[in-house]
Amino acid sequence: MTAARLVRTAALAALPALVAAHAAPAVSTFGPLRNRAMPRLSGRGRPDHIALTFDDGPDPLSTPLFLRLLAERQVGATFFLLGREAHRSPGLVREIAAAGHEIGIHGWLHRPLLLRGPRATYDDFARARDTVADITGLRPTLFRPPYGVMSTVAHLAAHRLGLTPVLWTCWGQDWTARATPESVHRTVKADLDAGGTILLHDSDCTSAPGAWRSTLGALPRVLGTCEQRGYEIGPLRDHGWPQPA
Repeated sequence: MTAARLVRTAALAALPALVAAHAAPAVSTFGPLRNRAMPRLSGRGRPDHIALTFDDGPDPLSTPLFLRLLAERQVGATFFLLGREAHRSPGLVREIAAAGHEIGIHGWLHRPLLLRGPRATYDDFARARDTVADITGLRPTLFRPPYGVMSTVAHLAAHRLGLTPVLWTCWGQDWTARATPESVHRTVKADLDAGGTILLHDSDCTSAPGAWRSTLGALPRVLGTCEQRGYEIGPLRDHGWPQPA
């Protein structure tokens, strides 16, 4: 066997192990396991606080309505923005920041990280981070992967860029055409507990058209449930665990 064939054979033999290593962090997608074994990645914080988070914005049609409701209720939140959408609506990004909300990034494009290599992953994160930083004057420190699925190279890229991945402990399943304000509230309430992080969406750019309306309709009920249980509601920065410098 020639040296070239030996190299190719060895590379092919190692390929399954490399793929497994790349995809291993995807196990964190399984909520019950993540919530028990990875509390920080799940966004688990101090027991008297609930972190309210929104993904996929900003959207000029829907995000201002969420901002108005949050202002009326005097509640802060963390918005995980898509870099491309932030680039399209810089004024809205500044409005989110001016209202006192925290901004993290959701990547530049909403595409699965398991299908990306190291360079593409790093460039996507960096482009989104730098776009938000240029608009607001503040560099984001939080990151949420599309679909909540991490990879090994995503963890490495996030570390290099000073980004902390944060997922969630409960969600509203508010992205489907079947979602209603009642179903979103019911789904959040089922898994809502002390120190948790709620995932909702203020945009339908990756959801069923108009799905955000169900989220907006459910939000007062979600906030009311948190208040009834004695939880303070706010962004992740108030959640009781340190942020990177």
